[in-house]
Amino acid sequence: MYFVYYLRSINYLDKFYIGFTADLKKRLSNHNAGTTDHTSKYKPWKLIAYFAFDSKDCAIDFESYLKSGSGRAFLAKRLLKY
Repeated sequence: MYFVYYLRSINYLDKFYIGFTADLKKRLSNHNAGTTDHTSKYKPWKLIAYFAFDSKDCAIDFESYLKSGSGRAFLAKRLLKY
């Protein structure tokens, strides 16, 4: 199983991160431990949403979509408004 996930910083509410992994629990732990350069300065992180795929290619494509302008609009309109 492959996961695309959306994180939000607990201390910096305007900071978020979209990523891809095969081990979601371990990846979130790494983000919060500061072992990921891009996210270490905004830790700790909270998992807001994740999407599971049985295809690695589909997960990578969806991650790319969420990082695009229309993907960010989708997250804002359909997922994060609540």
